[in-house]
Amino acid sequence: MNTPLSASVPRRNRLADEKSPYLQQHQYNPVDWHPWGEEAFARARAEDKVLFLSIGYSTCHWCHVMERESFENAGIAEFLNEHFISIKVDREERPDVDRIYMKAVVAITGLGGWPLTVFLTPALRPFFGGTYFPPETRGGRIGLLELLRHIQSLWQTRRRDVESGAAELIGHIQRKPADLEPEKPAGLTDLVLRQAMVKIGSSFDLDHGGFGRAPKFPQPCLGGLLLRASHRFRNAAAGRQVVFTCDRMAAGGIYDHLGGGFSRYSVDDRWEVPHFEKMLYDNAQLAQLYLDVFLTTGEERHADVARGILDYVRREMTHPMGGFFSAEDADSEGKEGKFYCWTKAELGRCLSPEEFNVAVHRFGITDEGNFLDHSDPEALPGQNVLRIAHEKLSEADGHLLNSALEKMRKVRSRRIRPHRDDKILSSWNGLMLGAMARGAAILKDPTYRRCAEKNLEFIQNQLWDSTTHTLYHRWRDGEHDTVQLLSAYAFLLSGVIDLYETTLEDKILEFALSLADAMIVRFHDPIEGGFWTTPAETGQLPARLKEDQDGAEPAGNSVATLALLRLSAITDRPEWRQLAEASLRAHQTLLHRFPEAFGMLIQALDFSLQAPGRIAISGSTSDPRTQALIETAHQIYWPNRIICRSRESSDTSPSPDPIATKQPAAQVCQGNTCQAPVDTPGELVALLRRLSSNYTAGLPGATA
Repeated sequence: MNTPLSASVPRRNRLADEKSPYLQQHQYNPVDWHPWGEEAFARARAEDKVLFLSIGYSTCHWCHVMERESFENAGIAEFLNEHFISIKVDREERPDVDRIYMKAVVAITGLGGWPLTVFLTPALRPFFGGTYFPPETRGGRIGLLELLRHIQSLWQTRRRDVESGAAELIGHIQRKPADLEPEKPAGLTDLVLRQAMVKIGSSFDLDHGGFGRAPKFPQPCLGGLLLRASHRFRNAAAGRQVVFTCDRMAAGGIYDHLGGGFSRYSVDDRWEVPHFEKMLYDNAQLAQLYLDVFLTTGEERHADVARGILDYVRREMTHPMGGFFSAEDADSEGKEGKFYCWTKAELGRCLSPEEFNVAVHRFGITDEGNFLDHSDPEALPGQNVLRIAHEKLSEADGHLLNSALEKMRKVRSRRIRPHRDDKILSSWNGLMLGAMARGAAILKDPTYRRCAEKNLEFIQNQLWDSTTHTLYHRWRDGEHDTVQLLSAYAFLLSGVIDLYETTLEDKILEFALSLADAMIVRFHDPIEGGFWTTPAETGQLPARLKEDQDGAEPAGNSVATLALLRLSAITDRPEWRQLAEASLRAHQTLLHRFPEAFGMLIQALDFSLQAPGRIAISGSTSDPRTQALIETAHQIYWPNRIICRSRESSDTSPSPDPIATKQPAAQVCQGNTCQAPVDTPGELVALLRRLSSNYTAGLPGATA
């Protein structure tokens, strides 16, 4: 039980002056928190104290639990304040800091997650850590206060051992792909894609979809890779795995059946009971995956899920000026899932008897419920997570269900919503920008295009310095930070390319060129290839890493590589393709050994294996006939193609096009072979169906 320091209003700590909603949540803790920065580091050196580093984010349920139990506890705070220098970091604002220390904790314990708890020497080197610690030892897990006493004793009695171990650990996490010697020459061929398809498929859950066991996370990078493999190798089984997974996720409680959008993960293997926080980066990637699945199946149910995601973001997660917010919490009123769950009695009060019967059948509603927050001893009883228990309904029941859903939305709208993390990150905005742009074309909804264009305008006005070609990472309350991250440049570049292919507007392509050049200058490694996570001049970090493995977000290296391949094909700039190919070569041993960890980079490899298809469209972009051709170009699943303007030589397109004309028309080329121009959507879609299905013809080893 927490011990109150005083009955008076608590004193605010240093975090009160920070912009991060997560840091501000801790401003009244009795812990003497510092933000990440030189003030804390200097104190640790001057006072010769261990740094206690706590990393989390504002919508993290277990971060809230650890705060209530430990950081609001006067006894724990007193010990921390006396013997440690305590630092609180928002991992979403500073993924570069989080990545270093997460790798260290995984190396120490084999596990990672948030809240992340790490102990550092005054030189910022980690020597021990973990995730959640209860305040007192229980259930075989050491309590935080006992751990703090043990660490303090180690620092006083075994300093040399601690520092030696910390130096060794930093060396381990700095290991580069080039340090891995290949067991045999590892080529960059479609064999990598084949191996990935087999290895990923071996962990496929035949009963519920997805890969691996509970807790089960959506893995859109792997889904996108399997769709590509299915397309290249005519392997229907790989495609069915993705479609089945998407269907089961969309039927589960991980999907919000009233408001759209996906929660972070499912605590079970059936996608039934989620951890309720909603993250922008998850929903951006899943929107892209459902759009691709829709293109492969033509089934409206997949389009509906994509619409649900995009509409949720437009409605609930968009700043009036166009930026996309970061996340919504798992908790509301201190209870996880309270905003989303329903008791049977509550449904009975708000629905007619006929609607009630249909809703209970559809969602498998029971008196006892299917959700219990075991971290909360006062969890609400009888809570039901909505999930589709029965797929098929009669037409009459379908009408009743729609009526019930509308009433349930109205009731839920009167509940207290979970906390929304309203900071705007250029990296995650880039991911959602791309999803909105592709959604506009594939779903034929100009609303999403306007949302994407407004988002890009916001980023250019608030987070981009056009004079120095600098992209900042976080904006909130009218201010941006100064942090420089590869993921910000790479994710935004990918999204801007998606928007260009949706609009074919020159100004958007010109911004993409500036962004790509700035990314290369700041992050490219000209010696070993690939891209650093942070610029060379970044201080206050004990190591400089390359972000190569996909996690909850795709790796910055991988997104940068694929974006440069696409942009090179659009603009005929071979030097960008060469940079991308160097990045692939730098990781080739890892791609062969651990393909499941490099889903996005293997997608880039797939794109690089032969010249991409090229759909060149002429005509004024304000002409509805041109827009119809652009929209049609997006209606076929053809992952290794680009869409570009057809025009005479210019700064952004140095090579003359074969149909540089003002009349709306489209010409499709593969390598050096171009088809005759067509000028109607019907002709274009027929041509694309034929060419995309034959795309791998002639590629060595690409037959089924």
